[in-house]
Amino acid sequence: MSRSLNKAMLIGNLGSDPEIRSTTTGARVASFSLATSRSWTGQNGEKQEKTEWHKCVVWNTKSGGGLVDVIEKYVKKGDRLYVEGEIEYRQWQDKENQTRYTTEIKVRDLVMLGGARGGGGGDFDSGGGARRAQPAAKAPAGAAAGGDFEDFPAALEDTDDDLPF
Repeated sequence: MSRSLNKAMLIGNLGSDPEIRSTTTGARVASFSLATSRSWTGQNGEKQEKTEWHKCVVWNTKSGGGLVDVIEKYVKKGDRLYVEGEIEYRQWQDKENQTRYTTEIKVRDLVMLGGARGGGGGDFDSGGGARRAQPAAKAPAGAAAGGDFEDFPAALEDTDDDLPF
């Protein structure tokens, strides 16, 4: 049996607020467009840029919460996200009986990297669980608010972490 892999990993910005819908069976779905850009210098020395738009879809398969709820509460236009999922191609018939095609990223994991509002840091998966972000190192009691490099060794001695090893 041969193995295969269908995996997309994107880092980009939301073009608009996510659209949240519910199906007749009660499942919830979030959809949003994610923009990724690349820039390069052309042969004539001019800087060029190209933006690609990716349609992303997130399904809540479990009742009582999940990734769609997180997106609904925390994700807004302009936010920078890391999404991971599968590429899915679909086709359907429109009202004029024309065959239409679409390519989507079926999102399984999402990390909020921060955006226009400066938020971020949350790491979520489609199983409905949120993995806790690592807390910032605690400064010693006498440290200045701005921080000092001499205090760095003391931060290394802080053993309050969630690492399993």
